[in-house]
Amino acid sequence: MANHKSSIKRIRANAAKRLRNRYQAKTTRNAIKKLRETKSKKEASPLLTKVISMIDRLAKKSVIHKNKAANNKSKLTKYVNGLK
Repeated sequence: MANHKSSIKRIRANAAKRLRNRYQAKTTRNAIKKLRETKSKKEASPLLTKVISMIDRLAKKSVIHKNKAANNKSKLTKYVNGLK
């Protein structure tokens, strides 16, 4: 158990941040799945912009690595461009 006031506060802050990060990451993963399930380009294009901004936000806050974000964005963009 932590002994210093600052370390106790740090534990509380880390727990809160962890919950927020998990929520945002899960929400983004669900949005990616929803995007992959769409079959028309008309539906997928507006979804793609939202998903890309969500991915960028996660990478900016170091929830996911910036290269993983770049890979996800690239694959999703390729997928949407391949739709009819």
